[in-house]
Amino acid sequence: MAIVIAEEKMKADNFDLQAYFSRISFRGEPVEDFPTLKGMMRCQLFTVPFENLDVQEGKVVSLIPEEIYSKIVEHGRGGYCYEVNGLFAMALDALGIPYRFVAARPMTYPVRRPKTHMAVVAAVDGGQWLCDLGFCSYGIREPLDLNGLDREIRQDSDIFRLSKGEDGEYLLQSLSDGRWMNLYEFNLSPQEWVDFEPANYLNSTHPDSIFVRSLMAVLQTPSGKKVLHGDRFREVSENGTRELTPSPDELPALLDREFSLR
Repeated sequence: MAIVIAEEKMKADNFDLQAYFSRISFRGEPVEDFPTLKGMMRCQLFTVPFENLDVQEGKVVSLIPEEIYSKIVEHGRGGYCYEVNGLFAMALDALGIPYRFVAARPMTYPVRRPKTHMAVVAAVDGGQWLCDLGFCSYGIREPLDLNGLDREIRQDSDIFRLSKGEDGEYLLQSLSDGRWMNLYEFNLSPQEWVDFEPANYLNSTHPDSIFVRSLMAVLQTPSGKKVLHGDRFREVSENGTRELTPSPDELPALLDREFSLR
Protein backbone atom coordinates (compact mmCIF):
# COMPACT_ATOMS: atom_id res chain seq x y z
CA MET A 1 0.00 0.00 0.00
CA ALA A 2 1.47 3.34 -1.03
CA ILE A 3 2.16 5.98 1.57
CA VAL A 4 -0.32 8.84 1.36
CA ILE A 5 0.63 12.46 0.97
CA ALA A 6 -1.82 15.29 1.49
CA GLU A 7 -3.02 16.99 -1.65
CA GLU A 8 -3.57 20.20 0.28
CA LYS A 9 -1.81 21.01 3.54
CA MET A 10 -3.89 22.19 6.47
CA LYS A 11 -2.16 25.34 7.67
CA ALA A 12 -3.06 28.30 9.87
CA ASP A 13 -0.90 31.40 10.07
CA ASN A 14 -1.49 31.58 13.83
CA PHE A 15 -0.80 27.88 14.55
CA ASP A 16 1.61 27.31 17.44
CA LEU A 17 2.58 23.67 17.99
CA GLN A 18 3.66 24.17 21.60
CA ALA A 19 0.41 25.97 22.42
CA TYR A 20 -1.47 23.08 20.81
CA PHE A 21 0.47 20.57 22.93
CA SER A 22 -0.34 22.60 26.03
CA ARG A 23 -4.04 22.68 25.09
CA ILE A 24 -4.21 18.89 24.75
CA SER A 25 -1.81 18.16 27.67
CA PHE A 26 0.62 16.30 25.41
CA ARG A 27 3.91 15.44 27.15
CA GLY A 28 7.12 14.10 25.72
CA GLU A 29 9.27 14.76 22.69
CA PRO A 30 7.19 14.55 19.48
CA VAL A 31 8.74 12.78 16.51
CA GLU A 32 7.40 11.47 13.22
CA ASP A 33 6.36 8.02 14.45
CA PHE A 34 3.32 6.01 15.51
CA PRO A 35 3.69 6.53 19.28
CA THR A 36 3.53 10.30 18.72
CA LEU A 37 0.52 9.93 16.40
CA LYS A 38 -1.30 7.76 18.92
CA GLY A 39 -0.35 9.95 21.87
CA MET A 40 -1.51 13.13 20.16
CA MET A 41 -4.82 11.60 19.15
CA ARG A 42 -5.61 10.28 22.62
CA CYS A 43 -4.55 13.48 24.34
CA GLN A 44 -6.75 15.57 22.06
CA LEU A 45 -9.71 13.23 22.51
CA PHE A 46 -9.40 13.49 26.30
CA THR A 47 -9.19 17.30 26.38
CA VAL A 48 -11.03 18.74 23.36
CA PRO A 49 -14.75 17.96 23.34
CA PHE A 50 -16.83 17.19 20.32
CA GLU A 51 -19.53 19.87 20.48
CA ASN A 52 -22.02 21.83 18.37
CA LEU A 53 -22.66 24.94 20.47
CA ASP A 54 -22.09 27.28 17.52
CA VAL A 55 -24.68 25.46 15.41
CA GLN A 56 -27.15 25.61 18.31
CA GLU A 57 -26.63 29.38 18.39
CA GLY A 58 -27.62 29.59 14.71
CA LYS A 59 -24.09 30.03 13.34
CA VAL A 60 -22.52 28.37 10.29
CA VAL A 61 -19.36 26.71 11.57
CA SER A 62 -16.25 28.44 10.21
CA LEU A 63 -13.78 26.34 8.23
CA ILE A 64 -11.16 29.09 8.19
CA PRO A 65 -8.07 27.36 9.69
CA GLU A 66 -7.03 30.38 11.76
CA GLU A 67 -10.50 30.61 13.30
CA ILE A 68 -10.58 26.88 14.09
CA TYR A 69 -7.21 27.16 15.84
CA SER A 70 -8.27 30.24 17.79
CA LYS A 71 -11.59 28.71 18.83
CA ILE A 72 -10.14 25.45 20.15
CA VAL A 73 -6.64 26.33 21.33
CA GLU A 74 -6.92 29.96 22.41
CA HIS A 75 -10.51 29.95 23.66
CA GLY A 76 -10.74 26.42 25.06
CA ARG A 77 -13.64 25.27 22.91
CA GLY A 78 -14.26 22.07 20.98
CA GLY A 79 -15.97 21.47 17.66
CA TYR A 80 -17.38 18.90 15.31
CA CYS A 81 -15.56 16.71 12.78
CA TYR A 82 -14.17 19.35 10.41
CA GLU A 83 -12.89 21.44 13.30
CA VAL A 84 -11.31 18.82 15.56
CA ASN A 85 -9.89 16.77 12.68
CA GLY A 86 -8.79 19.96 10.96
CA LEU A 87 -6.87 21.03 14.06
CA PHE A 88 -5.28 17.58 14.27
CA ALA A 89 -4.21 17.89 10.63
CA MET A 90 -2.56 21.24 11.39
CA ALA A 91 -0.47 19.51 14.06
CA LEU A 92 0.44 16.68 11.67
CA ASP A 93 1.57 19.23 9.12
CA ALA A 94 3.68 21.06 11.72
CA LEU A 95 5.37 17.77 12.63
CA GLY A 96 5.92 16.77 8.99
CA ILE A 97 3.67 13.69 9.17
CA PRO A 98 2.02 13.02 5.77
CA TYR A 99 -1.76 12.72 5.75
CA ARG A 100 -4.85 13.11 3.62
CA PHE A 101 -8.44 14.01 4.29
CA VAL A 102 -11.05 11.38 3.41
CA ALA A 103 -14.80 11.78 3.03
CA ALA A 104 -16.88 9.22 4.91
CA ARG A 105 -20.52 8.17 4.67
CA PRO A 106 -22.13 8.02 8.15
CA MET A 107 -24.12 4.80 8.54
CA THR A 108 -25.71 5.34 11.94
CA TYR A 109 -28.87 6.74 10.33
CA PRO A 110 -31.94 4.74 9.25
CA VAL A 111 -31.55 5.99 5.65
CA ARG A 112 -28.56 6.25 3.32
CA ARG A 113 -26.70 9.54 3.72
CA PRO A 114 -24.11 11.42 1.63
CA LYS A 115 -20.44 11.47 2.58
CA THR A 116 -20.67 14.34 5.03
CA HIS A 117 -18.16 13.10 7.61
CA MET A 118 -14.47 13.94 7.42
CA ALA A 119 -11.58 11.86 8.78
CA VAL A 120 -7.80 11.81 8.38
CA VAL A 121 -5.48 9.07 7.14
CA ALA A 122 -1.90 9.60 8.32
CA ALA A 123 1.29 7.85 7.18
CA VAL A 124 3.97 6.92 9.71
CA ASP A 125 6.34 4.00 10.26
CA GLY A 126 5.59 2.54 6.83
CA GLY A 127 1.85 2.21 7.41
CA GLN A 128 -1.40 4.11 6.95
CA TRP A 129 -3.58 4.91 9.94
CA LEU A 130 -7.18 6.09 10.18
CA CYS A 131 -7.39 8.97 12.65
CA ASP A 132 -10.74 10.39 13.64
CA LEU A 133 -11.41 12.70 16.56
CA GLY A 134 -14.89 13.79 15.55
CA PHE A 135 -17.43 10.98 15.21
CA CYS A 136 -19.47 11.95 18.23
CA SER A 137 -19.74 9.22 20.89
CA TYR A 138 -19.09 6.32 18.52
CA GLY A 139 -15.56 7.23 17.41
CA ILE A 140 -12.33 5.31 17.57
CA ARG A 141 -9.99 6.10 20.45
CA GLU A 142 -6.64 5.71 18.70
CA PRO A 143 -5.36 5.30 15.12
CA LEU A 144 -6.51 2.21 13.21
CA ASP A 145 -4.14 0.38 10.87
CA LEU A 146 -5.65 0.19 7.38
CA ASN A 147 -3.90 -3.16 6.96
CA GLY A 148 -5.52 -4.58 10.10
CA LEU A 149 -8.64 -5.85 8.38
CA ASP A 150 -11.41 -8.18 9.50
CA ARG A 151 -10.35 -8.59 13.10
CA GLU A 152 -11.54 -7.33 16.45
CA ILE A 153 -9.57 -4.32 17.62
CA ARG A 154 -9.95 -3.45 21.29
CA GLN A 155 -9.38 0.16 22.28
CA ASP A 156 -9.88 0.53 26.02
CA SER A 157 -13.42 -0.75 26.63
CA ASP A 158 -14.55 -0.39 23.00
CA ILE A 159 -14.15 -2.92 20.18
CA PHE A 160 -13.93 -1.98 16.50
CA ARG A 161 -13.53 -3.78 13.18
CA LEU A 162 -12.32 -2.49 9.82
CA SER A 163 -13.09 -4.31 6.58
CA LYS A 164 -12.68 -3.54 2.90
CA GLY A 165 -15.05 -4.37 0.08
CA GLU A 166 -14.24 -5.27 -3.50
CA ASP A 167 -15.24 -1.74 -4.49
CA GLY A 168 -12.36 -0.35 -2.42
CA GLU A 169 -14.61 1.06 0.30
CA TYR A 170 -13.49 0.60 3.89
CA LEU A 171 -16.19 -0.10 6.47
CA LEU A 172 -15.71 0.83 10.13
CA GLN A 173 -17.87 -0.98 12.69
CA SER A 174 -18.15 -1.12 16.46
CA LEU A 175 -19.36 -3.95 18.67
CA SER A 176 -22.45 -2.87 20.62
CA ASP A 177 -24.57 -5.20 22.75
CA GLY A 178 -23.08 -8.23 21.02
CA ARG A 179 -23.83 -6.96 17.49
CA TRP A 180 -21.66 -5.20 14.93
CA MET A 181 -22.92 -1.70 14.19
CA ASN A 182 -21.91 0.07 10.97
CA LEU A 183 -20.33 3.46 11.72
CA TYR A 184 -19.15 4.77 8.35
CA GLU A 185 -17.57 3.85 5.04
CA PHE A 186 -14.83 5.68 3.14
CA ASN A 187 -12.20 5.24 0.47
CA LEU A 188 -8.76 6.73 -0.03
CA SER A 189 -9.72 9.25 -2.68
CA PRO A 190 -7.98 12.41 -1.41
CA GLN A 191 -10.20 15.34 -0.50
CA GLU A 192 -9.21 18.98 -0.37
CA TRP A 193 -10.25 21.15 2.55
CA VAL A 194 -12.60 23.16 0.34
CA ASP A 195 -14.43 19.95 -0.61
CA PHE A 196 -16.07 19.91 2.82
CA GLU A 197 -17.67 23.35 2.54
CA PRO A 198 -21.03 22.05 1.20
CA ALA A 199 -21.26 19.30 3.83
CA ASN A 200 -20.35 21.77 6.57
CA TYR A 201 -23.10 24.15 5.43
CA LEU A 202 -25.61 21.29 5.37
CA ASN A 203 -24.63 20.12 8.86
CA SER A 204 -24.74 23.69 10.21
CA THR A 205 -28.09 24.76 8.73
CA HIS A 206 -30.33 21.96 7.45
CA PRO A 207 -33.37 21.46 9.72
CA ASP A 208 -32.92 17.67 9.57
CA SER A 209 -29.26 17.86 10.63
CA ILE A 210 -28.68 16.21 14.02
CA PHE A 211 -26.45 19.16 14.90
CA VAL A 212 -29.26 21.64 14.26
CA ARG A 213 -31.88 19.57 16.05
CA SER A 214 -30.04 18.76 19.29
CA LEU A 215 -27.37 20.09 21.60
CA MET A 216 -24.41 17.68 21.64
CA ALA A 217 -21.18 17.41 23.60
CA VAL A 218 -18.90 14.39 23.93
CA LEU A 219 -15.62 14.03 25.77
CA GLN A 220 -13.69 10.79 25.73
CA THR A 221 -11.99 9.80 28.99
CA PRO A 222 -9.31 7.19 29.73
CA SER A 223 -11.96 4.81 31.09
CA GLY A 224 -15.01 5.78 29.05
CA LYS A 225 -16.80 8.89 27.85
CA LYS A 226 -19.14 11.71 28.78
CA VAL A 227 -22.08 12.34 26.46
CA LEU A 228 -24.65 15.13 26.45
CA HIS A 229 -27.41 14.77 23.86
CA GLY A 230 -30.26 17.22 24.16
CA ASP A 231 -31.24 17.24 27.82
CA ARG A 232 -29.74 13.85 28.67
CA PHE A 233 -26.26 13.48 30.14
CA ARG A 234 -24.53 10.11 30.48
CA GLU A 235 -21.10 9.25 31.82
CA VAL A 236 -19.68 5.78 31.17
CA SER A 237 -16.64 4.72 33.18
CA GLU A 238 -15.06 1.73 34.85
CA ASN A 239 -17.33 2.47 37.82
CA GLY A 240 -20.50 2.08 35.76
CA THR A 241 -22.92 4.52 34.15
CA ARG A 242 -24.15 7.80 35.60
CA GLU A 243 -27.15 9.53 34.03
CA LEU A 244 -28.66 12.97 34.56
CA THR A 245 -31.46 14.99 33.00
CA PRO A 246 -30.45 18.61 33.64
CA SER A 247 -32.96 21.42 33.34
CA PRO A 248 -32.28 24.22 30.83
CA ASP A 249 -31.06 26.39 33.70
CA GLU A 250 -28.60 23.68 34.79
CA LEU A 251 -27.08 23.10 31.33
CA PRO A 252 -24.48 25.91 31.44
CA ALA A 253 -23.07 24.64 34.75
CA LEU A 254 -23.02 21.06 33.46
CA LEU A 255 -21.20 22.07 30.26
CA ASP A 256 -18.64 23.91 32.35
CA ARG A 257 -18.18 21.15 34.93
CA GLU A 258 -18.12 18.12 32.63
CA PHE A 259 -16.76 19.51 29.35
CA SER A 260 -14.96 22.73 30.36
CA LEU A 261 -17.23 24.61 27.95
CA ARG A 262 -18.19 28.08 29.09
